[in-house]
Amino acid sequence: MTALKKYQRLECGGLWRETPQDQRREVLVRFGDATLVLSDPKSGTAISHWSLPAIERINRGEEPPVFAPGPDAAESLELTDPDMIEALAAVRQAVQAATARPGRLRGAILAATALAVVAVAVFWLPGALVRHTASVVPAAQRADIGQRALDDLARVTGANCNNRLGLQALAALAERVFGPVDTPILYVMPEGVEQPLHLPGDVIVLPRRLIEQANGPEAAAGAALVERLRARTRDPIIPLLNHAGLRATLALLTTAALPDDAIVGYGEAALRAAPVDVPDAQILAAFEAAQIPATPYALAIDPEGKATAGLLAADPYKGLAPSPLIPDDSWVALQGICGT
Repeated sequence: MTALKKYQRLECGGLWRETPQDQRREVLVRFGDATLVLSDPKSGTAISHWSLPAIERINRGEEPPVFAPGPDAAESLELTDPDMIEALAAVRQAVQAATARPGRLRGAILAATALAVVAVAVFWLPGALVRHTASVVPAAQRADIGQRALDDLARVTGANCNNRLGLQALAALAERVFGPVDTPILYVMPEGVEQPLHLPGDVIVLPRRLIEQANGPEAAAGAALVERLRARTRDPIIPLLNHAGLRATLALLTTAALPDDAIVGYGEAALRAAPVDVPDAQILAAFEAAQIPATPYALAIDPEGKATAGLLAADPYKGLAPSPLIPDDSWVALQGICGT
């Protein structure tokens, strides 16, 4: 969340519970760009990633503060570090400011802007309104819209796979691929997802088959890396606003609120959407920078290798054996992420 850059790299200790029945355990808490990363303080292994805009305090009026990654989440985190508590409060304020009805001055400015855009759109294209709205939606609201889109997707695919050890392994893989600061949130859905896809708010959804039918984490890591490139090639909120329609887009621009019914059906639409093309050169450069071989991903996407021949031929790690992305036991855990 770009408005909160002063808190980047903020770290502290905390007490985490996976469920209310579990014992508290010490964790290292790190404030990232869009996520709160919980890690084992001894090994440094990521245990969980929480979406910053979704975090809520669940014991208001009591001390010390206890937070959760959402209203229905089983996990909880007790914090005493004042800087981290202040950072999470700032996130909450940013979310509320992004979703609340704007004040008089902001409302007048937005209304005037909207009228000007609508006037242009009448003689130009409805796409102008969508592009302008996309350009002014703040990061906190993007994350909120992305989570709502994920909930809509879950109506078709079922709720995301959430085996405890599998989620920890998925978080560790995300941090290995993208680094500890600018880390997207990765999800695996139980069914219905045949190709990787992304949603607003830096949410990436991976097909279950890329994990359960692979010989290692390289294919899933590569899919996540390419999907992040696609998200940066075309603003992920634009197709969602196109689905929502002109009226809902105008409502978002003028009131800073996207109606709930505007997102209904978008998850299914995202499943059917054709992926945005990314040049092979750009993909290969990203794989080389992340030290990930391209061949496992290329063959997972196209087993015959025809559509991905360029990636196979120019794999920067072809014939080499780079260091494992995650330990073997984490890979085994990740393969069981959709288990009980």
